[in-house]
Amino acid sequence: MLIKTLGRVDYAATLAAMQAFTAERGPDTPDELWLCEFDPVYTQGLAGKADHVLDPAGIPVVQTNRGGQVTYHGPGQVVAYPLVDLQRLGIYVREYVFRLEAAVIQTLETFGVTGHRVSGAPGIYVRLDDPSSHAALTGPADPGDPFKGLGKIAALGIKISRHCSYHGVALNVGMDLHPFDGINPCGYAGLKTVDLATLRVFSDWTTVAQRFGERLAAQLTP
Repeated sequence: MLIKTLGRVDYAATLAAMQAFTAERGPDTPDELWLCEFDPVYTQGLAGKADHVLDPAGIPVVQTNRGGQVTYHGPGQVVAYPLVDLQRLGIYVREYVFRLEAAVIQTLETFGVTGHRVSGAPGIYVRLDDPSSHAALTGPADPGDPFKGLGKIAALGIKISRHCSYHGVALNVGMDLHPFDGINPCGYAGLKTVDLATLRVFSDWTTVAQRFGERLAAQLTP
């Protein structure tokens, strides 16, 4: 897998480039992983509802063809776009999502943070009271507050075309988190969004991107 660290790039141009790469690739095209960062932008998935955008406050809202609902991208977030031929890798979508989440969990582990999956809510979450706790999430979720005690640190939204993936996963490093207050993140009202800095883990974008890229490549290389 070819890892390309793109740095700060334009969202619309990057989306168009992903779509073009996927449309033009053939059975022998090497897989690529793009690591990037965007200026503030809200992106709406295919399942997104307009009323989940509460107050964009001048931040552009871009309709996309990925799965999921609305999320926010901005400086201080590592956005990873794996452009992978799933048929060649020999996996299906469910396994692909599992591997993306596993790469996030493994990356967080290197910073002493334990990531958790929540059934039915793609992405990775952390315990706010003890981010390093390895204790499994237990018991039924509170129907009135299913994410009680948790913060979301990584969001996931993908698109599969002709067995090939694009879009991907965003890991929050050190961001201005206030724009998340302008939406229901991933369609969940009141869901708290956090970054590594919230958890008192201070690192730079380049370091996190490198570690995240290595673990994604390990998960997605035959």
